[in-house]
Amino acid sequence: MKKYYLLALLTFCFCKTFSQEVTKTTEVAFQPGEQITYKLKYGFFTAAEANIRVEQSPIKFEGHPALHIVADAKTAGTFDLFYKVRNRYETYIDPKTLLPYYYAEERHEAKYRHDDKVTFDHPEHKITAAKGSFPFTGNVFDFLSAYYYARNIDVSKLKVGEKLELRYFLEDGIHSMTITFAGREKVKCALGTFNCLKFNPTIIPGRIFRKNSMLYLWVTDDNNRIPVKAHVELIVGSLVMDLTGAKGLKYHLNPIKK
Repeated sequence: MKKYYLLALLTFCFCKTFSQEVTKTTEVAFQPGEQITYKLKYGFFTAAEANIRVEQSPIKFEGHPALHIVADAKTAGTFDLFYKVRNRYETYIDPKTLLPYYYAEERHEAKYRHDDKVTFDHPEHKITAAKGSFPFTGNVFDFLSAYYYARNIDVSKLKVGEKLELRYFLEDGIHSMTITFAGREKVKCALGTFNCLKFNPTIIPGRIFRKNSMLYLWVTDDNNRIPVKAHVELIVGSLVMDLTGAKGLKYHLNPIKK
């Protein structure tokens, strides 16, 4: 997970994960043209900004159509002076199964540079990346496809305290993440106040997270299932992710009226 420090919060938020047998909803929660934006705040300061968009791909994979999802993230303000980050993540997914065909990333973080291109061969159960080939069984995703797949999980029967999991590929192997469903709450973000599902993902301690750091994620309790806010404790201070923009949504976004 090294060199993912800026996007660590977004990574956890986008990989809302499921460990029980899950059921995908029939209707896909998003469509080409969707674009959502976030700000990451450290205290009163904006540390980073992220933009994620869905496009109809002109590229087909073995004759099959695909959706192209792009995420751009960059540091902002003072943080951009001391630790400049310009990262891009792209995935091509099947519009029906939402499984990934191909994933690419370009990470420029201060003096660090890393590129990767990942091919998912589902019939052969093999992932090919810069660091080699990796066999797999079942459903495995990249960061972006995991996020968009998770938005389509049927959570209607989830109970408070229930743990869920989803597997994803990162650099040199397949990883899994577990979260706990923490109930429902009303949460305020830059676009208003929304009825939300609350999740508590497990955090791996390291250079930015304490051993007992807590992460909470709030997702709209509607057909869009968009993360509107997240809060994570760091070794020093905390980070807050806030939804600042949403357009081209498949379903109308309905903030609670006062």
